[in-house]
Amino acid sequence: MKALTVKQGAEGLRNELEERLDSLARSLDQARIAEYVAMQQDTRRLLYLNLLAGVARGLGTAIGFTLVGAFVIYVLRQMVSLPVIGIFIAQIVDIVNTQLGRT
Repeated sequence: MKALTVKQGAEGLRNELEERLDSLARSLDQARIAEYVAMQQDTRRLLYLNLLAGVARGLGTAIGFTLVGAFVIYVLRQMVSLPVIGIFIAQIVDIVNTQLGRT
């Protein structure tokens, strides 16, 4: 095994640092950091994209809550025939129907 001179050790360290910097540069390119920074600087585009994201989230929440609520009401209607909690559930279904305008 050869002993490394100081110059060879420094060159090896420099080469390793260059390889790591190249790897970091490739990773940043793949992560599209430059596009993200450009988007952050364009205020109108950022506001527009955030508005669209908010509308999509709100619409998704509304649709999801409607579906879950409909499923819960369906399950409650099926449980009306249970002896112990049937009367209580029937009252809940009546309240929901009244609020929805059904009689």
